[in-house]
Parts: sequence; structure tokens; C-alpha cells
Amino acid sequence: MLILLATIFFVAESRWTRLYSSKAVSTDKAVQLYLEESTQLDELTRILVDSSLVKSEEELKWAANIFGWRKFQQGHYMVDDPLSYDAFLSKLARGMQDPVSVTILPGRSKTDIVAKISSQLKFDSLAFDQVIKDSVFLAEHNLDQKDVIGRLFPNTYSVYWTTSPQSFFERILSEFDNAVVESYKKQLNKIDQSVDEIVTLASIIEWEAKNNEEKRTISGLYWNRLNREMRLQADPTVNYAVGERRRLLYEDYQVDHPYNTYLYRGLPPGPITNPDLASIRAALYPEDHDYLYMVATPKGGHAFSKTFEEHKQKSAKWRNWLQEQYRIKRMKERNQNSN
Repeated sequence: MLILLATIFFVAESRWTRLYSSKAVSTDKAVQLYLEESTQLDELTRILVDSSLVKSEEELKWAANIFGWRKFQQGHYMVDDPLSYDAFLSKLARGMQDPVSVTILPGRSKTDIVAKISSQLKFDSLAFDQVIKDSVFLAEHNLDQKDVIGRLFPNTYSVYWTTSPQSFFERILSEFDNAVVESYKKQLNKIDQSVDEIVTLASIIEWEAKNNEEKRTISGLYWNRLNREMRLQADPTVNYAVGERRRLLYEDYQVDHPYNTYLYRGLPPGPITNPDLASIRAALYPEDHDYLYMVATPKGGHAFSKTFEEHKQKSAKWRNWLQEQYRIKRMKERNQNSN
């Protein structure tokens, strides 16, 4: 009888010790839990056992009933440090989420950005796409549909996984306003250019420049052409018009599209991608020089020229280099096929 009582005592003491243990829920490596919807205790227990966060389904349910936690809120929860049953269960029951990081990269298409954002948050791409196309919502923020891509400001955003599409878009717009509109208000007034015009030019610079060091030089070149009422003749705008990022063909330059700056003077109607802050600063503070022309170089940058004659010579060198690369490629392919 004494042995039975002692066994019951030790079992009870062990369970109560576990109940208040600060390491009742623990893991060797960080575990991210995503509760898609409000979750009952039985379903949560299954998730936690499958995740190896708890070892005893019975003990977890016993602890949850003792503390009175039986319903848990949807959301993203990170488990990286050991927790007691009460601390862990109360966190989920109260919906005390851990934020997720959503990164928007520069120089992307609207479709790519929407897909990337939606893959990291609870809402789907259709829901976010509807928000950024909502004319009433855009009007409230003095935006037009064509300007949206330029406002999807590249940054890493710490947000809750369950945030709504509208709330997240408002967060992006707020970040843009703080980083650009407020920070460069004096310069915008000084050069007498609208935010939309600067972002549009910055988006072309973003697409054109392979490195930040060239951005102000490219900006100065575009400003020189604009001030002389020359056509920008920016290849990225033609890529945007034909809808592809690829090497352009002769016929591409003839595509009748309002964004084709080989056919239409001035800036295109809106941005062609989402520029980063370096590109926006370059548009605001162009390098002072007399360059009017540029052509790509084998190293991935550009060769700049002041006259068209000089530009033709540099362009010929670029074409010769390309032809040589094609020749080398064809030889390799023939050798591979012969083997």
C-alpha cells in the first residue's frame, strides 16, 4: 500500500513539476507555427506533437485544461526559447504573434512583387492585387494605377502574418513617404519636379544601371537629353513596352507604345519598375556632365559619350564584342554536338 501511495505521489509530483517547468515546451532549433484559423485544443495538440514541440499529448491537454486555455488564435508564432505550458498556451490563446519579415527587392515587375508578398503573408496574391488596383483606395492616396509599381518601395518590412492586404499596402506607402517625400521635400521643390516624375526617371535608372556607381552618371545623361528636348531613347522603356526583359531586336524599337521613349518624347507615363533609394537619389541629384549617349560594355557597365560620332565608335566595339561571343558560343555548340 505504501509503495502504491509513493508511486502515485511521485507521478503526481513529476506531473506538477512539469506543469510549471520553464522548459515544458522546447526545441533544439527554432520552429515556426502557422495557425491558419482559430484552432481548438485537439487540433493544436496534433500540430505540436507533429512538430516535436511536446512529447506527451495527454500531458499537454491536461495542462491546457488546468490553465483554462482551449481555443487559440490564428497567426504566426515562433518557438525558439523554452517556455512553460502556461506561457506558451496563453501566447497562442491571446494571439500574441511574432512578426514575419517581408522583403521587397528593387527592379521587379508588379506581378513578381505581388507574388512574393503573398507567399509570405496569409492573404493570397489575388487579394493584394485587388487592393493595389482599387481606384477608390488609390484616389485616397493621390495615386493612379500607373504609379503603383513605383511606390512598392524596396525594403524589409516586419509585419504580422495576418495583416490585411490594405494594411500592408498602406505600410509600404508610409515607408515610401517617409524615405522619399519627406526626406527629399526641399530637393523636389528646388528642381521643380513631381514625385511621380522623379520615381519614373528613377525606375528607368534602376533597370538600366548594373551598379550603384553608375546611377548618377546615367541620371545626368537622361536629364541632359530631357533638358535638350531629345528623346530619352532608353532601352528599358522598350523592354517594358514589349513586356520582356531580353536583348532587343530592331523591330522592338518600332513598337507603338506610350512607354517607348524612342518614339515619344519626355518621360513615359509612369514608372516601369520599383526603384530603390539609390536610384531615386540619383534622379534627384544627377551627376553634372555633358554626356548624351551610352552603350553597354563587356564588363557589365556603360561607356558614355558626349557626341554621336564618339557614340557610334563605342557602339561598334560593343557590337563586335557581341558578335565574337556569338561566334564562340556557336563553336562550343558544334563541338558538343560532334562529341
